[in-house]
Amino acid sequence: MKIENLILAAVFSLFAAWQYNDPDPWRWATIYGFVAAVCGFAAFGKRNGYMILGALVVSVLWGLSLVPKFVDWIKMGSPDIAGQMKAESPYIEFTREFLGLAICMVVLTWQLWLSKRKQ
Repeated sequence: MKIENLILAAVFSLFAAWQYNDPDPWRWATIYGFVAAVCGFAAFGKRNGYMILGALVVSVLWGLSLVPKFVDWIKMGSPDIAGQMKAESPYIEFTREFLGLAICMVVLTWQLWLSKRKQ
């Protein structure tokens, strides 16, 4: 699991670094950076289930706030959100944010499961 966690730490670090041009970079750099740190610590056998759970709860609550916009995007027929980097329509930004949080939730859930399994 060390290699997988190091790869995830590197990927989430890049995600955090790419937030410099986002309308709300501090929020995204924080969540991505936190997930990177969780994975980095996990690579060396250090997991704190309470911190992981806290980040997971924040991600879920934040994600729930974006569900209506994500559903609107689906109702629109799921138009392309990756064709251009600049989000010219609100649904592009909200859908990307929802999917980014979904990725965080998957990784945090996996890390929480591993921390509980180890106990």
